[in-house]
Amino acid sequence: MPEVVKATVMDQSDVSRSLMRISHEILEANGGAADIGIVGIITRGNLIAAQIAENIASIEGVDVPVGTLDISLYRDDVATKLSPVLHRSDIPFSVEDKTIILVDDVLFTGRTIRAAMDAVIDFGRPRAIQLAVLVDRGHRELPIRADYVGKNVPSSYGEQVRVHMRAVDGDTSVTIVSDPAASSPPAVADTTKGE
Repeated sequence: MPEVVKATVMDQSDVSRSLMRISHEILEANGGAADIGIVGIITRGNLIAAQIAENIASIEGVDVPVGTLDISLYRDDVATKLSPVLHRSDIPFSVEDKTIILVDDVLFTGRTIRAAMDAVIDFGRPRAIQLAVLVDRGHRELPIRADYVGKNVPSSYGEQVRVHMRAVDGDTSVTIVSDPAASSPPAVADTTKGE
């Protein structure tokens, strides 16, 4: 059964306003742009990261260093993926003693962010890692929360939240689509039985 667009929850102007607000919140929380670096998770997190960096440059007149991160080999389900699509991580600055703003499009279970933190730490030891996401859809499986959120979008397991960015999708928006393959939470193993 094909997926069906159920709702458009953000259009291009909504996304732009949210990213500008997040940019201001990052500057306020960190007392400016000194000693921060922005790292976006490929594929759409890196595009959002670049926009936040542009916003900060327009607000503060400071070019914040920006990197991209591929977390494919850090995922806890990498063994079940037959051939993960690999991209190149590129963090062209030292993360040592910097506050790293990790950027993703959608925060869901938290597993992508856990993998991304492991990947960042392989580059060095940042002073702190903060998380900025365009959309938080809930259903966390790990104790991870975002410091900066564009929009909270309640959703069911039978839905997907799709972020579209003009550079890769032709338009900028956030939609909720039906996902017949994921109509219920993942099964939890019964640990009360013997092996």
